[in-house]
Amino acid sequence: MKYLLAILFTLSLSCPLMAQQKLNYFPALDSNIQYVGRTVLSEKRDVRCWAAGAYMQIRFTGNTIKLLITDQVQYGQNHNFVEVVLDNQPAKRIRLKTEIDTLTFTLPKAKEHSVTVYKDTEAGIGYLDFCGVQCTSLLPLNKVPTRKMEFIGNSITCGAGIDLSTAPCGQGAWYDQNNAYLSYGSVTARKLNAQFHLSSVSGIGLMNSCCNMKITMPQVYNKVNMRDDALTWNFANYQPDVVTVSLGQNDGIQDSLAFCTAYITFLRQLRNYYPNAEFVCLNSPMADANLDKALKSYINFIASFIQKKGDKKVQVFFFSKQFHNGCGGHPDLKEHEQIATELTEYVKSLMHW
Repeated sequence: MKYLLAILFTLSLSCPLMAQQKLNYFPALDSNIQYVGRTVLSEKRDVRCWAAGAYMQIRFTGNTIKLLITDQVQYGQNHNFVEVVLDNQPAKRIRLKTEIDTLTFTLPKAKEHSVTVYKDTEAGIGYLDFCGVQCTSLLPLNKVPTRKMEFIGNSITCGAGIDLSTAPCGQGAWYDQNNAYLSYGSVTARKLNAQFHLSSVSGIGLMNSCCNMKITMPQVYNKVNMRDDALTWNFANYQPDVVTVSLGQNDGIQDSLAFCTAYITFLRQLRNYYPNAEFVCLNSPMADANLDKALKSYINFIASFIQKKGDKKVQVFFFSKQFHNGCGGHPDLKEHEQIATELTEYVKSLMHW
């Protein structure tokens, strides 16, 4: 089925004024709208998110839906990308154009429909506010997946450098190639019918981050906006069944004792937040041979040490090869699908899903 897609951009109206138009307006906090990802309320009581892969989903009636979104426009120039999925059709990747955006979709038939909107770009590009929707009516969601996953990592987990549909590598802004929707974590979760969080920041490390970043993952992990180390997250809001950790690419080869100590400390931090989750320690999918060898050695020791200390819910999974055909040596879209396929089979076996 093909949809007639019209995208309208509104500069002059704030989100609440949309209620004056013909369609019924439903605010961001309507009980029929579900959000997955670390979020906070904005000063206008819209739902604000920074993390790549955060998403909202609804069911609605009618043949028109208007999605009301505010873009931070970080530094006065960065515009987030979103991925919109209507009725389980192929996703539409859209670059926002203004600070206040209305994305309008007209469908062939006035019946029940579903829509999911994903944030494709990461925290450093700026926040998005989901301001509500306009449609004929909202419906309760169908059964929401009970399985929950979380993927902790760096630019690979964010989906950086993978999508060349907007601009080839080396052209446009660096985030033009970001696609969290098709990153390995997002794809893995959908394959397993699970909700998911991507807790990831490009360039971040366990002990040392790249690109003059002053933060590390253990430092900012408890924040809603990890990139700016801001706004404390309440872990009671989301308790995953499985947490994967892929860190070390930006650290590089480190003193083994220092790295293993930092990793063990971080896993214990995670265990305090998630007492019942299975942790899966991953190597870096894009690591070269020397780094890959070091990370595998570190991770095998770490998992063995923690298991001997009594925590049997710490596992190890290593990818079959190096994936580096995207921009800047990152995995590309095809490789993220391959990574997700490998990880899906492992988690399916581990969790008996």
